[in-house]
Amino acid sequence: MIEITIDGKKTKVEEGTTIHRAAKAIGIEIPGFCDHELMKPFGICKLCVVEIKLDGKSKFALSCNQKIKEPINVLTSSEGVNKKRREALEKHLSRWPNVPLIKELAKKYGVKEPSTKHPLRDERENACIMCGLCVRMCSEGIWENILGFEGKGDERKVVMLLEKHCLGCGACAWICPTGAIKVTNEINNPVDPNQIRKYGMRVTSELIALDDKQCRMRRVGTGNLVEIMNDYDLLPTHNYKFGGHPDANKIASPVWTRYFTQNTPEGCWLGCSMSCSHVIENFKLRSGPYKGQKVLVDGPEYETIAGCGSNLGIFNPDYIAELNFYCDTYGIDTISFGTATAFAMECFENGIITKKHTGGLELKFGNGDAALELLHQMSRGDGFGVIVGKGVRFMKQYFVDNYGADANFLEDIGMESKGLEFSEYVTKESLAQQGGYCLTNKGPQHDEAWLIFMDQVNNQIPTFEDKAEALHYFPLFRTWFGLMGLCKLPWNDVSPADNRITSEPQKIPGHVEGYCNYYTGMTGKELDPAGLIMQSERVYNFQRIFNLRLGYGTRKHDTVPYRAMGPVTKEEYESRQERYDKQLREKVGINPDGMSTEEKMKKLREYREEQYRKLQDAVYKRRGWTNDGVPKLETLKKLGIDFPDVVEIVKRYPGV
Repeated sequence: MIEITIDGKKTKVEEGTTIHRAAKAIGIEIPGFCDHELMKPFGICKLCVVEIKLDGKSKFALSCNQKIKEPINVLTSSEGVNKKRREALEKHLSRWPNVPLIKELAKKYGVKEPSTKHPLRDERENACIMCGLCVRMCSEGIWENILGFEGKGDERKVVMLLEKHCLGCGACAWICPTGAIKVTNEINNPVDPNQIRKYGMRVTSELIALDDKQCRMRRVGTGNLVEIMNDYDLLPTHNYKFGGHPDANKIASPVWTRYFTQNTPEGCWLGCSMSCSHVIENFKLRSGPYKGQKVLVDGPEYETIAGCGSNLGIFNPDYIAELNFYCDTYGIDTISFGTATAFAMECFENGIITKKHTGGLELKFGNGDAALELLHQMSRGDGFGVIVGKGVRFMKQYFVDNYGADANFLEDIGMESKGLEFSEYVTKESLAQQGGYCLTNKGPQHDEAWLIFMDQVNNQIPTFEDKAEALHYFPLFRTWFGLMGLCKLPWNDVSPADNRITSEPQKIPGHVEGYCNYYTGMTGKELDPAGLIMQSERVYNFQRIFNLRLGYGTRKHDTVPYRAMGPVTKEEYESRQERYDKQLREKVGINPDGMSTEEKMKKLREYREEQYRKLQDAVYKRRGWTNDGVPKLETLKKLGIDFPDVVEIVKRYPGV
């Protein structure tokens, strides 16, 4: 840290901090209209000039781009400084005499009518004052480079580049200090576009200012999770046996940062300021119908890196990228492919299936070539790929019926629920996330509730009631995004700087309020957070009724494969023996000393399965369902969905 003095106030700053930012941090305002905390310094308005005293000498410098490298004494309003500001303001006032921002500054510094009239004088109150903020926002903030400068000196002006097409994101209009830019084409005809844009620009501002310090979504996307999950024993490895691996660094975010093309707007739709979708350009394929060709790979995201990487024992980024490309090309989900293939690999390594069954494929963990060939077989509809392509639930029964496999073992290691393969998180130590996966209407995907950090890491929901409340609120809140056609990532993958000091930081209340404002601005109908949840609760319960109508949707369908709860094999238990032995002592109340690993596994399993049953009870109660998981009539009436045909369905079940 470097100690400096600004107008007699001492402060310490990091080397490289600009004088302008250092002054603002201690409450000293320096005038200017071309600097903005979200943008790099530009230094065109000349109003932020300050006087720097060092070693008995003085010099003048623009505070917006003068970086601090050594102890200095800064004067922000000396006689010399004010003279230079008056000179700059006289020039600005000569060219833009009616812009309120300039008029106010001119009055403050005693500048009246300029002595000369500028040949390019613009009398408009909302004249463009050439601050360059719109150009820099478009390039530095949105990464689009649609706006640019044309001409030199006084002839310089802002133009839209001919080869570009404006996306209508409105960021340039938001940052413009004079109102020179206006959005005229409001897509979808919102009732109050300004209300929508106010919240949208708040999120955009947070992304520009905070993303590099938080999740780095704009740099590496969800791939930032790899090393985090590995550190917390949550990265699925070898069909969810383990939560980490020594080679995880080979597929961690620094690797993908190098692979991905940077500073390009790779969003899911035009104008997305998060741009968390990333691409690998000129990637040369080693297999399949496009072998030898250089292609563009869209991704990979975290789920693909974990599902097609660590969960298969593959720690080579090139194999993961190629699996990503061909899954996209063939229209195959990378999560289901990864989880199903991991199951097949564990079955192969346990001798349940052999090369005789796989058509010669050696489906061992880490065999990237075998995984690729399996994927190509799926796409062609031939070989063992046909079997794996039908999913984990099918394979479990098929291996029992045709290969004499142990049904109980396959149920334990087959990572599916409701016929859907698990997404890529190890849930052994998070009871709430077990519920987040399996107490769902559509199966174990992280779209409804991702509670691992609240539960396992931060211990914010310690009781069954706490977990049940979380498993009520978060699936409903996340359901709302689907109802509105919105992305959830701006909600929680960038957080306001003050989120930690809010009453419920896990909900990110500032952003919840923003989504309510978005809805109101779009429709003209007022919506508060409680109303938002009510909208989703109606739909969520109706989805449950739909499942019931099809013969599903009760307690027996909300089951969890035991590997999601705890260690299935001796190898798993002994790899985390210290942790599990401690849990037996502290939670189960037994002394594991002298017990065999198999005996300890049995006791731990009894405890964990009972914990899940208690969680089911608590969640069903909080949701207003029966103990069998059926929505009660009173719940349907409260939600206003007690239609005759709905009531007829639930009345088939006791206790409604």
